[in-house]
Amino acid sequence: MKNLIVRTITGVFFVAAIVVCFLDPFAMECLFALVTGLAIWEYTGLVNGVKNVQVNRFISTVAGVYFFFAVGGFCSGVVATGAVFIPYLLTVVYLFISELYTKAENSINNWAYTMLGQMYIALPFSTINILAFNVSGDGEIVFNYIIPLSVFIFLWANDTGAYCSGSLFGKHKLFPRISPGKSWEGSVGGAITVLIAAGIIGYLQNSQSAMTGLTIPQWMGLGLVVVVFGTWGDLVESLFKRTLGIKDSGNILPGHGGMLDRFDSSLMAMPAAVVYLYSLTLFY
Repeated sequence: MKNLIVRTITGVFFVAAIVVCFLDPFAMECLFALVTGLAIWEYTGLVNGVKNVQVNRFISTVAGVYFFFAVGGFCSGVVATGAVFIPYLLTVVYLFISELYTKAENSINNWAYTMLGQMYIALPFSTINILAFNVSGDGEIVFNYIIPLSVFIFLWANDTGAYCSGSLFGKHKLFPRISPGKSWEGSVGGAITVLIAAGIIGYLQNSQSAMTGLTIPQWMGLGLVVVVFGTWGDLVESLFKRTLGIKDSGNILPGHGGMLDRFDSSLMAMPAAVVYLYSLTLFY
Protein backbone atom coordinates (compact mmCIF):
# COMPACT_ATOMS: atom_id res chain seq x y z
CA MET A 1 0.00 0.00 0.00
CA LYS A 2 2.80 2.38 0.91
CA ASN A 3 4.57 1.68 -2.38
CA LEU A 4 1.34 2.40 -4.28
CA ILE A 5 0.99 5.77 -2.54
CA VAL A 6 4.62 6.68 -3.30
CA ARG A 7 4.21 5.56 -6.91
CA THR A 8 1.02 7.60 -7.29
CA ILE A 9 2.54 10.76 -5.83
CA THR A 10 5.63 10.44 -8.02
CA GLY A 11 3.45 9.82 -11.07
CA VAL A 12 1.33 12.91 -10.41
CA PHE A 13 4.39 15.16 -10.05
CA PHE A 14 5.95 13.57 -13.14
CA VAL A 15 2.89 14.19 -15.32
CA ALA A 16 2.48 17.72 -13.95
CA ALA A 17 6.11 18.56 -14.70
CA ILE A 18 5.81 17.29 -18.28
CA VAL A 19 2.55 19.15 -18.95
CA VAL A 20 3.69 22.44 -17.40
CA CYS A 21 7.06 22.44 -19.18
CA PHE A 22 5.35 22.43 -22.57
CA LEU A 23 3.70 25.76 -21.81
CA ASP A 24 7.03 27.54 -22.27
CA PRO A 25 9.81 26.67 -24.75
CA PHE A 26 12.60 27.61 -22.32
CA ALA A 27 11.09 25.38 -19.62
CA MET A 28 10.77 22.52 -22.10
CA GLU A 29 14.40 22.88 -23.17
CA CYS A 30 15.67 22.94 -19.59
CA LEU A 31 13.58 20.01 -18.36
CA PHE A 32 14.37 17.67 -21.24
CA ALA A 33 18.03 18.65 -21.28
CA LEU A 34 18.08 17.65 -17.61
CA VAL A 35 16.26 14.41 -18.42
CA THR A 36 18.74 13.69 -21.22
CA GLY A 37 21.70 14.25 -18.90
CA LEU A 38 20.27 12.13 -16.10
CA ALA A 39 19.36 9.32 -18.50
CA ILE A 40 22.83 9.20 -20.07
CA TRP A 41 24.48 9.35 -16.65
CA GLU A 42 22.27 6.48 -15.53
CA TYR A 43 23.00 4.50 -18.70
CA THR A 44 26.78 4.95 -18.51
CA GLY A 45 26.75 3.88 -14.87
CA LEU A 46 24.94 0.68 -15.82
CA VAL A 47 27.17 -0.26 -18.76
CA ASN A 48 30.32 0.49 -16.76
CA GLY A 49 29.30 -2.45 -14.62
CA VAL A 50 29.79 -4.75 -17.60
CA LYS A 51 33.12 -6.57 -17.68
CA ASN A 52 35.78 -4.86 -19.81
CA VAL A 53 33.64 -1.76 -20.39
CA GLN A 54 34.68 1.70 -19.26
CA VAL A 55 32.68 4.60 -20.73
CA ASN A 56 33.59 8.20 -19.89
CA ARG A 57 30.45 9.15 -17.96
CA PHE A 58 31.13 12.85 -17.64
CA ILE A 59 32.06 13.57 -21.25
CA SER A 60 29.32 11.31 -22.61
CA THR A 61 26.72 13.11 -20.48
CA VAL A 62 27.96 16.60 -21.38
CA ALA A 63 28.05 15.64 -25.07
CA GLY A 64 24.47 14.35 -24.98
CA VAL A 65 23.14 17.45 -23.22
CA TYR A 66 25.02 19.71 -25.62
CA PHE A 67 23.58 17.85 -28.59
CA PHE A 68 20.07 18.32 -27.19
CA PHE A 69 20.60 22.07 -26.78
CA ALA A 70 22.22 22.30 -30.23
CA VAL A 71 19.22 20.68 -31.91
CA GLY A 72 16.90 22.88 -29.85
CA GLY A 73 18.76 26.04 -30.81
CA PHE A 74 18.81 25.08 -34.47
CA CYS A 75 15.13 24.06 -34.63
CA SER A 76 13.94 27.15 -32.75
CA GLY A 77 15.94 29.52 -34.92
CA VAL A 78 18.01 30.82 -32.02
CA VAL A 79 21.07 29.44 -33.82
CA ALA A 80 20.97 29.96 -37.57
CA THR A 81 23.95 27.86 -38.60
CA GLY A 82 24.78 24.17 -38.46
CA ALA A 83 28.18 25.11 -37.04
CA VAL A 84 26.59 24.67 -33.61
CA PHE A 85 27.08 20.91 -34.05
CA ILE A 86 30.85 21.16 -34.55
CA PRO A 87 31.72 20.97 -30.80
CA TYR A 88 29.61 17.82 -30.55
CA LEU A 89 31.34 16.23 -33.54
CA LEU A 90 34.74 17.10 -32.07
CA THR A 91 33.69 15.47 -28.80
CA VAL A 92 32.71 12.30 -30.62
CA VAL A 93 36.08 12.26 -32.38
CA TYR A 94 37.81 12.77 -29.03
CA LEU A 95 35.95 9.84 -27.48
CA PHE A 96 37.25 7.62 -30.26
CA ILE A 97 40.82 8.89 -30.20
CA SER A 98 41.06 8.81 -26.41
CA GLU A 99 40.84 5.02 -26.47
CA LEU A 100 44.30 4.99 -28.03
CA TYR A 101 45.71 6.16 -24.72
CA THR A 102 43.55 4.41 -22.11
CA LYS A 103 45.11 0.95 -22.57
CA ALA A 104 41.65 -0.56 -22.25
CA GLU A 105 41.28 -4.32 -22.63
CA ASN A 106 38.51 -3.96 -25.19
CA SER A 107 38.32 -0.54 -26.83
CA ILE A 108 35.67 -1.70 -29.28
CA ASN A 109 33.31 -2.33 -26.37
CA ASN A 110 34.00 1.15 -25.02
CA TRP A 111 33.37 2.74 -28.41
CA ALA A 112 30.22 0.72 -28.97
CA TYR A 113 28.67 1.45 -25.58
CA THR A 114 29.65 5.13 -25.79
CA MET A 115 27.96 5.65 -29.15
CA LEU A 116 24.97 3.53 -28.16
CA GLY A 117 24.28 6.02 -25.37
CA GLN A 118 24.27 8.90 -27.86
CA MET A 119 22.12 7.06 -30.42
CA TYR A 120 19.73 5.48 -27.92
CA ILE A 121 19.25 8.47 -25.59
CA ALA A 122 20.62 11.82 -26.81
CA LEU A 123 19.36 11.56 -30.39
CA PRO A 124 15.78 10.44 -29.58
CA PHE A 125 15.33 13.07 -26.85
CA SER A 126 16.58 15.78 -29.21
CA THR A 127 13.77 15.00 -31.67
CA ILE A 128 11.30 16.58 -29.29
CA ASN A 129 12.64 19.89 -30.59
CA ILE A 130 11.65 18.91 -34.12
CA LEU A 131 8.14 18.16 -32.90
CA ALA A 132 7.84 21.38 -30.91
CA PHE A 133 9.22 24.00 -33.31
CA ASN A 134 7.38 24.36 -36.62
CA VAL A 135 7.60 26.76 -39.54
CA SER A 136 4.38 28.72 -40.02
CA GLY A 137 2.88 29.72 -43.36
CA ASP A 138 4.73 33.06 -43.35
CA GLY A 139 8.08 31.38 -42.74
CA GLU A 140 8.30 32.16 -39.04
CA ILE A 141 9.34 29.50 -36.54
CA VAL A 142 6.67 29.01 -33.87
CA PHE A 143 6.55 26.93 -30.71
CA ASN A 144 3.71 24.41 -30.90
CA TYR A 145 3.43 22.31 -27.77
CA ILE A 146 0.36 20.37 -28.89
CA ILE A 147 2.10 17.62 -30.87
CA PRO A 148 4.95 16.77 -28.44
CA LEU A 149 2.53 16.91 -25.51
CA SER A 150 0.12 14.69 -27.42
CA VAL A 151 2.86 12.09 -27.91
CA PHE A 152 3.18 11.82 -24.13
CA ILE A 153 -0.59 11.80 -23.69
CA PHE A 154 -0.78 8.89 -26.14
CA LEU A 155 1.97 7.04 -24.25
CA TRP A 156 0.16 7.54 -20.94
CA ALA A 157 -3.17 6.51 -22.47
CA ASN A 158 -1.55 3.42 -23.96
CA ASP A 159 -0.06 2.42 -20.61
CA THR A 160 -3.37 2.94 -18.83
CA GLY A 161 -5.46 1.13 -21.43
CA ALA A 162 -2.97 -1.73 -21.71
CA TYR A 163 -2.83 -2.19 -17.94
CA CYS A 164 -6.61 -2.23 -17.52
CA SER A 165 -7.41 -4.49 -20.46
CA GLY A 166 -4.42 -6.72 -19.77
CA SER A 167 -5.45 -7.16 -16.16
CA LEU A 168 -9.00 -8.06 -17.15
CA PHE A 169 -8.55 -10.05 -20.35
CA GLY A 170 -4.84 -10.76 -20.77
CA LYS A 171 -4.23 -14.41 -21.74
CA HIS A 172 -1.90 -14.38 -24.75
CA LYS A 173 1.65 -13.19 -24.10
CA LEU A 174 2.93 -10.45 -26.39
CA PHE A 175 6.66 -11.08 -25.98
CA PRO A 176 7.25 -13.65 -23.21
CA ARG A 177 11.01 -13.89 -23.82
CA ILE A 178 11.52 -10.20 -23.02
CA SER A 179 8.50 -9.02 -21.03
CA PRO A 180 6.27 -11.81 -19.64
CA GLY A 181 3.79 -9.33 -18.19
CA LYS A 182 2.62 -7.89 -21.51
CA SER A 183 -0.29 -9.44 -23.41
CA TRP A 184 -1.85 -9.01 -26.83
CA GLU A 185 -5.15 -8.15 -25.17
CA GLY A 186 -3.44 -5.39 -23.22
CA SER A 187 -1.81 -4.03 -26.37
CA VAL A 188 -5.12 -3.95 -28.20
CA GLY A 189 -6.79 -2.23 -25.24
CA GLY A 190 -4.01 0.35 -25.13
CA ALA A 191 -4.32 1.00 -28.86
CA ILE A 192 -8.08 1.50 -28.63
CA THR A 193 -7.62 3.94 -25.74
CA VAL A 194 -5.07 5.91 -27.75
CA LEU A 195 -7.29 6.01 -30.84
CA ILE A 196 -10.08 7.48 -28.71
CA ALA A 197 -7.70 10.05 -27.22
CA ALA A 198 -6.33 10.92 -30.67
CA GLY A 199 -9.83 11.36 -32.06
CA ILE A 200 -10.75 13.71 -29.21
CA ILE A 201 -7.58 15.77 -29.61
CA GLY A 202 -8.07 15.95 -33.38
CA TYR A 203 -11.69 17.04 -32.96
CA LEU A 204 -10.77 19.74 -30.43
CA GLN A 205 -7.91 20.98 -32.58
CA ASN A 206 -10.06 21.22 -35.71
CA SER A 207 -12.97 22.85 -33.89
CA GLN A 208 -10.63 25.52 -32.54
CA SER A 209 -8.91 26.02 -35.92
CA ALA A 210 -5.58 25.23 -34.29
CA MET A 211 -2.61 25.28 -36.62
CA THR A 212 -1.41 21.70 -36.33
CA GLY A 213 -2.41 20.94 -39.90
CA LEU A 214 -3.58 17.42 -38.99
CA THR A 215 -6.97 15.92 -39.76
CA ILE A 216 -8.65 13.55 -37.31
CA PRO A 217 -7.54 10.43 -39.28
CA GLN A 218 -3.98 11.79 -39.31
CA TRP A 219 -4.13 12.32 -35.56
CA MET A 220 -5.30 8.74 -35.15
CA GLY A 221 -2.45 7.60 -37.40
CA LEU A 222 -0.02 9.45 -35.15
CA GLY A 223 -1.59 7.70 -32.17
CA LEU A 224 -1.05 4.28 -33.73
CA VAL A 225 2.57 5.12 -34.55
CA VAL A 226 3.14 6.11 -30.92
CA VAL A 227 1.47 2.90 -29.69
CA VAL A 228 3.56 0.59 -31.88
CA PHE A 229 6.91 2.29 -31.40
CA GLY A 230 6.24 3.10 -27.76
CA THR A 231 5.66 -0.62 -27.13
CA TRP A 232 8.86 -1.47 -28.96
CA GLY A 233 10.69 1.15 -26.90
CA ASP A 234 9.45 -0.50 -23.73
CA LEU A 235 10.58 -3.90 -24.98
CA VAL A 236 13.99 -2.58 -26.05
CA GLU A 237 14.63 -1.23 -22.56
CA SER A 238 13.41 -4.52 -21.06
CA LEU A 239 15.90 -6.37 -23.25
CA PHE A 240 18.62 -3.95 -22.16
CA LYS A 241 17.90 -4.60 -18.48
CA ARG A 242 17.53 -8.33 -19.00
CA THR A 243 20.91 -8.41 -20.75
CA LEU A 244 22.52 -6.59 -17.83
CA GLY A 245 20.66 -8.70 -15.27
CA ILE A 246 18.92 -5.80 -13.49
CA LYS A 247 15.30 -5.11 -12.55
CA ASP A 248 15.26 -1.29 -12.68
CA SER A 249 17.59 1.11 -14.45
CA GLY A 250 17.81 3.27 -11.32
CA ASN A 251 15.90 4.60 -8.32
CA ILE A 252 15.78 8.35 -8.95
CA LEU A 253 11.98 8.24 -9.31
CA PRO A 254 10.45 6.62 -6.18
CA GLY A 255 8.14 3.80 -7.19
CA HIS A 256 8.99 4.17 -10.88
CA GLY A 257 12.67 3.20 -11.05
CA GLY A 258 15.12 5.20 -13.12
CA MET A 259 14.95 7.69 -15.96
CA LEU A 260 15.20 4.98 -18.61
CA ASP A 261 12.35 3.08 -16.95
CA ARG A 262 10.15 6.16 -17.16
CA PHE A 263 11.07 7.37 -20.65
CA ASP A 264 11.75 4.05 -22.40
CA SER A 265 8.65 4.23 -24.60
CA SER A 266 9.27 7.82 -25.65
CA LEU A 267 12.79 7.02 -26.86
CA MET A 268 11.28 5.15 -29.79
CA ALA A 269 7.95 6.99 -30.08
CA MET A 270 9.35 10.51 -30.56
CA PRO A 271 11.65 9.72 -33.53
CA ALA A 272 8.88 7.62 -35.08
CA ALA A 273 6.45 10.55 -34.68
CA VAL A 274 8.92 12.81 -36.50
CA VAL A 275 9.21 10.34 -39.39
CA TYR A 276 5.42 9.98 -39.55
CA LEU A 277 4.78 13.73 -39.60
CA TYR A 278 7.43 14.33 -42.25
CA SER A 279 5.92 11.50 -44.30
CA LEU A 280 2.58 13.33 -44.22
CA THR A 281 4.21 16.42 -45.73
CA LEU A 282 5.61 14.28 -48.55
CA PHE A 283 2.48 12.34 -49.47
CA TYR A 284 -0.37 14.73 -48.64
